[in-house]
Amino acid sequence: MAKKLQRKSVVIIGGGLTAGLAARQLSAQGISVLVLERGGDHVKSAASSLPTQRDELRWDVRQGLIQDWSTQTYTLRHNRNETALPVRWMEAFLPGEGLGGAANHWNGHLFRWAEYDPEIRKRHVDRYGKGAIPKDVPLQDWGTTYAEMRPYHELFEKLFGIAGRAGNINGQFQAGGNPFEAPRDGQYPQPPLELTEAGMVFKAATEKLGYHPFPLPAANSPGAYTNPDGQKLGACQYCGHCERFICEANAKASPQVLLYPMLKQRANFEVRLHSHVLGINYDKAAKRVTGVRYLDLTTGQEYDQPADVVMLGAFTMTNTKLLLTSGIGKPYDPVSKKGVVGKNFCYQTMSNVSLFMKDRWFNPFLATGSTQVYLDEFNNDNFDHAGLGFLGGGGIGASMFGGRPITTHRVPPGTPRWGTAWKKANADWYAHSMSLVLQGSCYPHTENFLDLDPTYKDAYGQPLLRMNFDWRDNELKMSKYVTQKMADIANTMGADIVGPANPVKAPFDTRVYQSTHITGGTVMGIDPGTSVVSPHLQHWDAQNLFVVGASVFTHNSGYNPTGPLAALALRVGDDIARYVDRPRMF
Repeated sequence: MAKKLQRKSVVIIGGGLTAGLAARQLSAQGISVLVLERGGDHVKSAASSLPTQRDELRWDVRQGLIQDWSTQTYTLRHNRNETALPVRWMEAFLPGEGLGGAANHWNGHLFRWAEYDPEIRKRHVDRYGKGAIPKDVPLQDWGTTYAEMRPYHELFEKLFGIAGRAGNINGQFQAGGNPFEAPRDGQYPQPPLELTEAGMVFKAATEKLGYHPFPLPAANSPGAYTNPDGQKLGACQYCGHCERFICEANAKASPQVLLYPMLKQRANFEVRLHSHVLGINYDKAAKRVTGVRYLDLTTGQEYDQPADVVMLGAFTMTNTKLLLTSGIGKPYDPVSKKGVVGKNFCYQTMSNVSLFMKDRWFNPFLATGSTQVYLDEFNNDNFDHAGLGFLGGGGIGASMFGGRPITTHRVPPGTPRWGTAWKKANADWYAHSMSLVLQGSCYPHTENFLDLDPTYKDAYGQPLLRMNFDWRDNELKMSKYVTQKMADIANTMGADIVGPANPVKAPFDTRVYQSTHITGGTVMGIDPGTSVVSPHLQHWDAQNLFVVGASVFTHNSGYNPTGPLAALALRVGDDIARYVDRPRMF
């Protein structure tokens, strides 16, 4: 029998960014919060302290801050005619492990998404007609609007000290910013990061072409910063150890630095580490959840934790898996196109091109996770898609994130893959090369979904989550078109050598990192027949269960998902507080 512990008002599954933001709102209103996190705490650990923090082999190559694939992984098949097999070592995307989650090892890119993104179907229908959306692309609106989320975007950017240059202040275009961004109240809390040489070359070239390059909005602090909660960030040292690393200078805004130290000081907040949630207890007849079952990984003891409210705030894949294994909501069926849990699984469509300039010193080791100059002219629906045969797009940027010695080997096309010539090319071009990167949207497809694998199980005896995913026609066409636009820009930048610009091609490959921007599986909407949760992220089949994270997005935009994810997490904290005060469906 599982041991019952003291009852808490709200139990949150997962100790990452969304959990920390929702807990901030809830605990401030006097509501007791318990967070269950499967990993440990990285504060003052080898991951966050010099000299071990700089260990590229440990944290980057061997994924020291990432989910343990020997304990839990996923299976993959590209279509329903294949037999899915386990991914033994995942490189494509990297769920975090430990308090703070993936937001501890993120790069720090922070976008609000386009004003029309939450109403993406309406946008395309109004502009191109219903016939422009293919029948196998189940695009749907979120049921909320940017205007409703806007105050929470403003709050989050202040809490995390975001650095950038505004492009649209209350409808007025601002020189040097992004003219396509959603309207905002004022400038960013901090000025933008310093431009790298790569960014300056890209900026000069794209301005000559008539585009509007802008510094990437960043959670890497350019200077000392104190947020509204009194939590502090240090100044970025441009050390080149952001993605896959924790910042030892406390200069990268993360839950470990800005949320959990503050929350731990509140008497009504508790976090239990090394607590792996096995399932959500569900009373189907009453349409309520009663608590969660979790395993204490330090003792092997299983516990039953009662709850008035449960918030599922884990990684996209975990949110979906727990609903499926707990039997909450109808699983998506790709044959009948009925059911909702697992549908609209999306990734992000990436491509790049390398440039080599012998007289330019790019010095890739002087960088942050967000030292990038970006342009939005070909992102999402910022350009006319009439007659193109696809929807969506991508942002194009000149990126310089770090020049670490093990993984940084940018060499010209035709260079041998090993030997003396390979070594010479690395020495010649290490400081004299850069790349352009395309971060593209990914729209849902009826054959891209998540379900439970019928064969393989994890270390706890539960079914692995199965990815049914491949690059479909819309993304292949979009990537080809926008990648060519990126190549056109590259060819104007005065490089001695321009590498190939290869658009994404099927099949989807888990061996190559692309981004950790996974969306869908527990999508939001106004119709219980096509969505898992309401616009307020309340589960249609269990009114005291809320789900928050990128798993609620109905599509993936050409941006990092962190901005709207954070805004929704802050808002759901307030919504749960209202629910605790007077339980009801919103």
